Amino acid sequence: MAVKIRLRRMGKKKAPFYRVVVADSRYPRDGRFIEEIGTYDPLKAENSVEIDAEAAKKWIGNGAQPTETVKSLLKKQGII
Repeated sequence: MAVKIRLRRMGKKKAPFYRVVVADSRYPRDGRFIEEIGTYDPLKAENSVEIDAEAAKKWIGNGAQPTETVKSLLKKQGII
């Protein structure tokens, strides 16, 4: 089972809001997930990012692979 840390799109049309989730790579983008570890709102002026650092480190330590976008968000937060 390949586990990924990725974004799950929420919100309405033209107003996206994302949740950072840990999910099996076989599940669809907005489908089933294992755990929600944060949020990301690109429309706010400061690009509001809130990620649970302990949960992210735990999942990465267990072998979860972050996507490119999530990896850049984790670097901005200083988690990686």
